Amino acid sequence: MTTSEIIGWAIAALLLFWIVGAYNRLVRLRGELVRRFAPIDEQFGQRHALLLQQIDALTPVLANAAPRLEALRAACQQADSARVHARVRPGKVGSITSLRLAEDILNEARARLPAPTAAGTTLPELGAQLAAVDTALAFARRQFNEAVVAYNHAIAQFPTRVLAGLFGFRAGGTL
Repeated sequence: MTTSEIIGWAIAALLLFWIVGAYNRLVRLRGELVRRFAPIDEQFGQRHALLLQQIDALTPVLANAAPRLEALRAACQQADSARVHARVRPGKVGSITSLRLAEDILNEARARLPAPTAAGTTLPELGAQLAAVDTALAFARRQFNEAVVAYNHAIAQFPTRVLAGLFGFRAGGTL
């Protein structure tokens, strides 16, 4: 074997090791992104159940605000279906974008709901539980967004960008 052949094989081996390492890094980062979505999914599910309980508790108290309660119920259903859709592919930009938009609609519907004048026995407890779930959801959302940013940054780097394009790695969306 000549020196040029040895150098050629060494370069080929080095390139192969880099490709395997870069691919494994992208797979690990994508797995981390999916793993970080699980707490978001759990918190969304808990909040959905609490919001439905709150709507049921507010219905007799806020009889004059029935259209707003129904709008909140519809926004809850829309956010829950967007959550189920995003659970299947949490790294896909479209599913995360639809979840974020459904979340915005839900927050607007929650903000338009008037404060009840007659305090029920379960309303303060539900409000405290919702506040706790919202706090946990904000924390899980930050962790997910950090994982998405790390994944997107890895895909955007020059040599890895070529590899990502070859193997179908696409940038993820943030919540």
